[in-house]
Amino acid sequence: MISVETSEKIGRILQPNMDVYWMSTYTGPSFAMQVGETSLFDIYVTGRDSKNRSSIGKVIIDIENPKNIIEITADPIFSFGEKGAFDENGVSYPWLVQHNGKTFMYYVGWMPTVITPFQNHLGLAVQKEDKTFERVSRAPILERTNNEYLGTGSCCVLIENSIWKMWYTSFLKWGSNPSEHKHYYVIKYAESKDGVHWIRDNVICINFKNQNEYAIGKPCVLKIKDKYHMWYSYRGEQYRIGYATSNDGTKWERKDGNAGINVSKDGWDSKSVCYAHVLQYKNYLYMFYNGNDYGKEGLGLARLSCNALF
Repeated sequence: MISVETSEKIGRILQPNMDVYWMSTYTGPSFAMQVGETSLFDIYVTGRDSKNRSSIGKVIIDIENPKNIIEITADPIFSFGEKGAFDENGVSYPWLVQHNGKTFMYYVGWMPTVITPFQNHLGLAVQKEDKTFERVSRAPILERTNNEYLGTGSCCVLIENSIWKMWYTSFLKWGSNPSEHKHYYVIKYAESKDGVHWIRDNVICINFKNQNEYAIGKPCVLKIKDKYHMWYSYRGEQYRIGYATSNDGTKWERKDGNAGINVSKDGWDSKSVCYAHVLQYKNYLYMFYNGNDYGKEGLGLARLSCNALF
């Protein structure tokens, strides 16, 4: 069983850099992809510029020496959309899937609004031969429905037996008076045959456990030995990383005390930990995560012996 005591924090590996304009103020939610069978990883990082606009850039690390950054792209690999589009003011929360020689990148688009602070919707881009990413559609891939009329956010996608499975963030409501929180969202489930067109049955996977919680998102799911394991972010006063297990991928049991990570006594991740991306490399599970202020103080890495889970 996972426990906080069995995890090891490697430390902060990346932080905002005024010399790199797309990540000058934040290095936020990220996705790591192994380069072949090497110890190199491409880290797709959500950065924010001086105008607080999000783009996705790439950082290359050697996971066996992760604090030694090998490369940071001078420009983002994927940036905000055209004026008036759902992603006109930023793109973030990348999740990549490789299928039939193609790389799909799911992402969250941002647009400012008048009465509510912003709107989020989920988009999709596919990598071309020249390694650039092209939008599948200028519209979100998850359209508004009667059940989901406010917005959708960060997601995780796995392919199993030709079925594309998505766990995604769904907005429930915006606070309407001072006693309520700014917004409320949870994690739901969807399925697809092609990764583009999705069937949503309003299935809530991770819901609030008490009245103090109001934001649950950024799912990351691994399937190990016929059991699904999910890490996610949940928020009361500050963000924490939660953990749940499931036998079928839809009905989940929260076991947040077994997430394998918590805040530090001091430093860059002493107030908050959030936005986990977990992967297996050799005999460890590695977790990329953000600390205080959603990435304003950087991106960190922790690892857990696989013996703690398997």
